[in-house]
Amino acid sequence: MDFSVVIPVYNGAKSIGHLVESIEKEFSGKNFEIILVNDGSKDDSAAVCKEISDAKDFVTFIDLRKNFGEFNAVICGLNHVNGKYGVIIDDDFQNPPSEILKLINKADEGDFDVVYSYYDEKKHHWFRNMGSQFVNYLTTYLLKKPKDLYLSSFKLIKKEVIDEIVKFKLHNPYIDGIIFQVTDNVGRQLVEHHNRRDGQSNYSLRKLISLFLTIIFGYSLLPLRLTFLAGFLSIVFSLIYMLLYAFSVIPEWGSPIVIFMCGVILCALSLIGEYLGNTYLLNSGKPQFIVKSINKKSQI
Repeated sequence: MDFSVVIPVYNGAKSIGHLVESIEKEFSGKNFEIILVNDGSKDDSAAVCKEISDAKDFVTFIDLRKNFGEFNAVICGLNHVNGKYGVIIDDDFQNPPSEILKLINKADEGDFDVVYSYYDEKKHHWFRNMGSQFVNYLTTYLLKKPKDLYLSSFKLIKKEVIDEIVKFKLHNPYIDGIIFQVTDNVGRQLVEHHNRRDGQSNYSLRKLISLFLTIIFGYSLLPLRLTFLAGFLSIVFSLIYMLLYAFSVIPEWGSPIVIFMCGVILCALSLIGEYLGNTYLLNSGKPQFIVKSINKKSQI
């Protein structure tokens, strides 16, 4: 099989049919599959996706029991990829299906494990663009990714890399973080970006904060190292204060120092608790997703 297209669907009942038809028309004659993963949509997405899957042999529909989040839904879809490449694309039609071929050609030409898309002009809402820029700065330093690489949700991943990605049974998976733990053979490809066809973006401040915490505590030890540095500097500051106070150079500052030290201790305990909580979730056996049903007209 040439490639698999994984599409996480959330409240995309109005757009998903047009997207599937566009992919089918664009790649008529090619050997490909489409994997639709309904992530607990509140509209008629499940019924629409099932109807599409019933009518088209190359479409697999996976219905999750509840909303697990976009990354979890994508991981679910990646578990069912059969193609040489897996292409992840959103259900909002902002990435034209014709651009998939550009990612495939780039991967073939450069023998890349992963190819990320990037845009001359993004058509996202200003808040999402701001959040993406923040995440880009964060991941540049924490994941050691190239500064000029934009971590787009529209990307291509080689099947061998997908097989490694799905081995990571993380409760809150961050796919880009996992990718850079598996490979650094990554390329980038300029593609078109269109305005959203229907509805509104599901991107929110809550999701941005959740992603920030996932990246910080799931893929980096930086918070613990910064806490250690703060504790070390506090000790040095306290020793200097006691020395100066002993020689009557400065007055007594007992209360401020106690408050400062208590703050450092509380921050340290909170950070340790966050890491312990992530470890607990990882070892609790809590699944990344729960499949309600899989609709596949024919075995590929």
